[in-house]
This record gives sequence, C-alpha cells and structure tokens, in this order.
Amino acid sequence: MIDNLIISLIAIVGAPIIGGLLFGIDRRITARLQNRFGPPILQPFYDFFKLLGKESIAVNQIQMMYVLSHLFFAIAALLMLVLRQDLLMLMFIFAFSTISLIIGAMSVRSPYSKIGAQREIMQMLAYEPVLLLMVFGVYKVTGSFMIQSILDYPMPLIYSLPLVFFAFLYVLTIKLRKSPFDFSTSHHGHQELIKGLTTEFSGTQLALIELTHWYDLMILLGLIALFFAQPLWVGILIALGAYFLEMVIDNICARVTWPWMIKATWLIGVGTALVNIIGLYLRP
Repeated sequence: MIDNLIISLIAIVGAPIIGGLLFGIDRRITARLQNRFGPPILQPFYDFFKLLGKESIAVNQIQMMYVLSHLFFAIAALLMLVLRQDLLMLMFIFAFSTISLIIGAMSVRSPYSKIGAQREIMQMLAYEPVLLLMVFGVYKVTGSFMIQSILDYPMPLIYSLPLVFFAFLYVLTIKLRKSPFDFSTSHHGHQELIKGLTTEFSGTQLALIELTHWYDLMILLGLIALFFAQPLWVGILIALGAYFLEMVIDNICARVTWPWMIKATWLIGVGTALVNIIGLYLRP
C-alpha cells in the first residue's frame, strides 16, 4: 500500500516535468527543422507559470469544471498505468478526459471553439477503435486486461502484435494532434480556426489544459513502452524514438481533411490491427 502511494506521488509529480521537457525539446527540434533557433527547452514551463499568473476570463462558470475533469481523468489514467491496473479501464478513463475537454469547448458560443470540438470528436471516431483493438489484442496474447500481465508475459508484445503496434503508432499522430491531423487545435499557430478547441480558454484554465497535455504524452509513451517491456528501458528508448518520429512527421506533412483522416485511419489503422488479431485467433 505504501509502495503504491509513493509510486503514485512520483508519477503525479514527475510525469508533467518529463512531459514538459519533451514538449520543450519538441519545440526546439521543430524550430531547427525549420531553420530557426527556437525557444529554450524550458519555455513550456515559463508559459505554464505565466498563464497561471494571468487573469482567467471565463465565458461561463462551468468551464473550469470541465477543465478540472480533463486533468483529473488524465491523472487517473496515468495512475492506472504506473500501478499496472486494468488496461481496458485505462482506455475508458483516458477517453473521458478528452470528452471533458470537448464538452467544455462546446459549452461556449464561439464558432471556432465549437468547430474545433466537432473536429476533436471526428478524431476520436478515428483513433478510439484502434485503441480498443489494441486492448483486445493484449487480452488475446496475455489472457488478461491487467497491465501486470504484460510485464509478466515471457516475451515482448511486439512479437505477437506487430501490426497492432504499427496501428497504434499511426493513431498516435492523431492523439498528439500533430500534422497531418492537427485540425482540432494546433501548437504551431497555423490553424485557420485560431486555436480551435482551446480558443475560449485562458489563464489558469489554459495552463491546466497544457498540464494535461503533458500527462497525456507520458501515458501514450508509456503505452508504447509496454510493447517492449522486457527490459523496460528498451521500451522507454523506443517510445522516445517514436516521439522523435512524430516530430519529423509533424514538420513534413500538410494537414489533411477530417473525412480523409477517418477513411485512412479505419483502412490502415483498424485494418492492420484486425489482420493481426484475426491471425492470432487462426494461429494453432
């Protein structure tokens, strides 16, 4: 019990620190790829504390509740991961975090915010089936939804679920809202909807949303590491390599339309994951 409490506290405090540093490295590498010097690596933290000090102009009183729900569910999903709990429940909790942000964006009258929220829903329709198929693939291989069963399995999941892993990497770009799938909101300021989903959030609210993004990143990288969990440090290195790949993709791809995203994701992501899972059932 005490050990779980210590692990939980370390995860809650350490995850956003590492996530913020990775966001800073992302911005620095992106700038170099664009032949710019770029901001300091600690810039995300400077921005975070600056936002905390700004006046929050809430369009309505319920906005903060949705922002806090967005953060709370992300932290809960992270704790499910580090405490090696139920992977299926983790995915549902993770989805509730995004849904909270969508409802918060829909609770205002701004057309930019509403369209950004609608596009985020389209993104969820694209990537959620792949995430669920990944969970079912893990269950088929290990016989359990528990993350501990992945760590106890005698060989890394990548050997049994290579196509599922490929599908997860494909939708990772959507989940991170990077090009070519950054049409609900963008970190680079090239949105025709300004900031889309987060247009009507400011001050403390926007700071908490950025904090949640750092938690989200650590959850996603942790899920990548689970495919190479023996030894775990190999999974961590591969997760960091996958994030670097996302940076490169973000800078070499133009944004696509949401209908194209859904069609391509269901064909490539869902299709490859299904082939892998069907192969497991047909395997003698």
